[in-house]
This record gives sequence, structure tokens and C-alpha cells, in this order.
Amino acid sequence: MPTSLALPLTDPAALLTTFGALGVFLVMFAETGLLIGFFLPGDSLLFTAGVLAATATTSAVHLSLPLVIVAAALGAILGAQTGYVIGKRGGTAVLRRIRNRHVHNGVENSARVLERYGHGKAIVLARFIPVVRTVLNPLAGITGVPVGVFTLWQAIGGLVWTIGVTMAGFLLGSSVPNIDQYLLPVIAGIVVLSLLPVARQVYLARKSATGDRR
Repeated sequence: MPTSLALPLTDPAALLTTFGALGVFLVMFAETGLLIGFFLPGDSLLFTAGVLAATATTSAVHLSLPLVIVAAALGAILGAQTGYVIGKRGGTAVLRRIRNRHVHNGVENSARVLERYGHGKAIVLARFIPVVRTVLNPLAGITGVPVGVFTLWQAIGGLVWTIGVTMAGFLLGSSVPNIDQYLLPVIAGIVVLSLLPVARQVYLARKSATGDRR
């Protein structure tokens, strides 16, 4: 039973088959609003949802493109705002309770992004970086980013990210006849591509740690 319940959380196709657009909303909200959601497949889920929206209505799994976009945008925007409030009210104590090294690497990367690009650009760019898009929102609350500034830019970033990635999947699905027949290899490729930024962050973190020991 636990395995069957856990599968949709890490498998975009299974999650969308089980929950549809509601699954998109829940994952977007959890990944961007709750620190425990850093492992969720945000990019691959959006892209897969776009591909499934391009399938024929008679296919085994077909999603409504407008419904997916609305669910994704709402989940991403409400999630980010929730993360900001958690950080503002809970402070650094929130991050101290998280022991996962990927989250703490994300904190360091988020701080660098904020320092390098400034509030607006950093908040938008964070949407496209796994783990960072989870951690930057509470970090913005902790560091005192003005609520109006955060709300404006996180909404812009959320819309660009969710609509852009979903539409990329939809365009691919529309350009390949009978895309649903190739769904598994397409999703596998999406997952691999979405993990590349995470692998890069892990590599840079280890390289930095090795340099510090020297």
C-alpha cells in the first residue's frame, strides 16, 4: 500500500493519470510552498501535463490545457506566497529543522542568487532551478524581502515558469503524431533533463566543500 501511494508523487505520468489537474496544483503548491516538497517533479510534471493535453480526447489519458495551466499557475503562486509567510514568521528555525543536505545546498544557492541578481530577477530565475525554487521563498521571508516586491515578482515568475514549460510540452505533443504511444520514453527524457540542474548543484557543492578543506 505505501508503495502505491508513493508512486504518483515521483512519477509524473502516474500522478497525472491518478489526479489530473488537481495533481498539478498540489505538486506546484507543495514544491514551492513547503520545504518537504523539494523532491517533487515540478518541471517534468508540467512538461508531461502539456504533452498529455495535446493527446486526442479518446486517448487513455487526456488533460484540458486551460485547466492544467490554471491549476499550475495557482499552485505555484499560492505555494510561493505560503513559503514566504512561513519564512517570515518562522525565521531560521524553520530551516534548522530540515536535515536534508539538498535543502541546505539550496539555501546556499538561493542566497547566492539573491545576492548576485537582486530581488526581482532572483525570484523569477529561482522558478527554473530545482530545490532553489523551494528554498528561496522562505529565505526571502527570513531576509526581509518586502512583501509587495516578493509578491509581484513571484507571481510573474510563477506564470512564466508554469505556462512556458507546459506550453513547451503541448507544442511537442502537437508536433508528434500519436505522442501517447511514445509517452514513456518522452517522460524518461524529461526526467533526465530536469535532473541535470540538480546534478550540477550537487557537483558544485562538493567541489566547493573540497576546496574549503584545502
